Amino acid sequence: MKNKVSILILIGLISACSEQPDSTKAETSITPAIDNQTTAIDYPKTRKGEVVDQYFGQSISDPYRWLEDDLSLETGEWVKAQNTTTFDYLNNIPYRNKLKERLTTLWNYEKVTAPYTEGKYTYFRKNDGLQNQYVVYRKKGDEEAEVFLDPNKFSDDGTTSLAQLSFSKDGSIAAYSISEGGSDWRKIIIIDVETKAIMEDALIDVKFSGISWLGNEGFYYASYDKPEGSELSAKTDQHKLYFHKLGEPQSKDIVIFGGTEEQKHRYVGASVSDDQRFLTISAAKSTSGNNLYIKDLSKANSPLVQITKDFSSETGLLENEDDKLYLQTNHNAPNQKIVTVSAANPTPDNWTDFIAETDNVLSPSTGGGYIYAEYMVDAISRVYQYDYQGKLIQEIKLPGVGTLRGLSGKKNDSVIYYSFTNYKTPATIYAFDTLKGESAIYLKSGAKFDSDLYESKQVFYKSKDGTKVPMIITHKKGIALNGKNPTILYGYGGFNVSLTPSFSVANAVWMEQGGVYAVPNLRGGGEYGQDWHNQGTQLKKQNVFDDFIAAAEYLIGNNYTSSKYLAIRGGSNGGLLVGAVMTQRPDLMQVALPAVGVLDMLRYHTFTAGAGWAYDYGTSEQSQEMFEYLKGYSPVHNVKAGIKYPATLVTTGDHDDRVVPAHSFKFAAELQDKQSGASPTLIRIETNAGHGAGTPVSKIIDQYADIYGFTLFNMGFENLPQ
Repeated sequence: MKNKVSILILIGLISACSEQPDSTKAETSITPAIDNQTTAIDYPKTRKGEVVDQYFGQSISDPYRWLEDDLSLETGEWVKAQNTTTFDYLNNIPYRNKLKERLTTLWNYEKVTAPYTEGKYTYFRKNDGLQNQYVVYRKKGDEEAEVFLDPNKFSDDGTTSLAQLSFSKDGSIAAYSISEGGSDWRKIIIIDVETKAIMEDALIDVKFSGISWLGNEGFYYASYDKPEGSELSAKTDQHKLYFHKLGEPQSKDIVIFGGTEEQKHRYVGASVSDDQRFLTISAAKSTSGNNLYIKDLSKANSPLVQITKDFSSETGLLENEDDKLYLQTNHNAPNQKIVTVSAANPTPDNWTDFIAETDNVLSPSTGGGYIYAEYMVDAISRVYQYDYQGKLIQEIKLPGVGTLRGLSGKKNDSVIYYSFTNYKTPATIYAFDTLKGESAIYLKSGAKFDSDLYESKQVFYKSKDGTKVPMIITHKKGIALNGKNPTILYGYGGFNVSLTPSFSVANAVWMEQGGVYAVPNLRGGGEYGQDWHNQGTQLKKQNVFDDFIAAAEYLIGNNYTSSKYLAIRGGSNGGLLVGAVMTQRPDLMQVALPAVGVLDMLRYHTFTAGAGWAYDYGTSEQSQEMFEYLKGYSPVHNVKAGIKYPATLVTTGDHDDRVVPAHSFKFAAELQDKQSGASPTLIRIETNAGHGAGTPVSKIIDQYADIYGFTLFNMGFENLPQ
């Protein structure tokens, strides 16, 4: 959806590819140690404070509240001490460096993205192999490509990344945003495309924003007022939409929407239609549901017309032909549909179904004068091509069972591009001839990885309440189902986010070692539409944890693995998933890997834009019932003394201003204080890093070497293939 405000809380799987392991390694697996006793760890002392909060007459102690202050010297010293302890432990894992070497080798191949045209140039991104950030290239016709932007030169250590790149209507001016140290606070830099010269001072303090141009005059962007105190953790609550006119200082930028009590929203975004006729504004108070507004830019002083109200659904402009609007919506259609309506009277009572809702979730795109209806069928892509009159042209045949990405472009493009991937197939880029309706390979992956050595299959299992849940299990062919395979169970289960099959270098290395990689599509996600999402929200959040527990029990019951060889992993909302499941069922897994997790459910809404997550979670102040429910599974509040918890490696970034690191700090402190077993409970805090996006390749490789080393070591494996 062109104007949908997307607040990405998913850290996800690292999407990349790998080179083919040699045949000897493909047939070898790690061998378990006979006896691998965990050495006692002298954890840093974490001071306990005396903070007590009152909720509906109950006193809730928060002894580690002081760790929320990311500006304090005491917190900084605690971070240093914890990292020293953690890396002392990781440095003693005998095959940690071998894992890093293997990850580095597999990562080192040229990666190129699909091309697109802006003005006189065709652009694409390329990474030579181990570059920390992708480089943007451009070319004219058959001329040799040249570097347009090299984010690797933005900072010495590669931690400043390119976030967005947007071109003016004629392609002569570009605006790009950068993220420093992984922060969601961005700068926007404006350059002349021909000379690459910076045209004016950078725009600063921009957050959760697109860049949408109005001709060559300027562009729309959104941000919050800079908060008092820490910009990494202080609450941000009112998003504003601005218009920046080229040549004017940012101080003169006009507020287009927001800034008043009547227009108070947490997330605001804008988009100008391709023909420059319409401005659409999406306004939301949470990560689910929006109100949509439209303004006819072809008419002087035209009003801003509200299309949808009450935030009960999500709607956005997909395309327009003159004043005929094509809207994507889940209004009275939980699985999404496309409707048409005149811009003169665009409210829902005037909508006409164009592509009606089906049993599968719709994700449409446009390009080359056609509309492409992509459906998720049990999390697998199927795509149909339609013309603008609603006539079905064909089903676009995909090369296998997996995930399509892309298939979008400008209306006059004769060729548009898409990629196809799954858990064992490196992404291949295809060129789709819009007139002939035919696909051809444009660029094969450079990864030296033989998919034929691996298998990936989808199974369905029953959760605690009998709900059928899909899961894809991927591993090397021929593994013995003897309950001894090291297994990572990865999950998310929230915010209408769908986990679809995607290849990863890191996963390839894991499977090379004989590992099993399993991904269930839990309730709370978007794989089966809004109803599936709602079944995992607020007072139904336990369904998500039950689905994940049932997935683990399926893997154990079918002898893929056993509790001794099972690790659970997830990030952000998935970090919450791991934290909740390991505190509810510490006996179920050997290793727990919560990354950048939402772990303090009583206070998550008091940081940054966290209050916008209340659609999924509810808040502790909402009602006594909601408070009791959150307290009942909040990981920070459910670590109990006298329990043997699994080996745990908590991971976070010190610059994470989406899910602030205090969540992870407090959870690690609770585990270290109350763990009664011998298994380690450590926290790895990446410095000068945020929630995950834009992380340099060098840091990603280090992270995975540590995560896999920790996991295998605590499963009792003493060596890797030689």
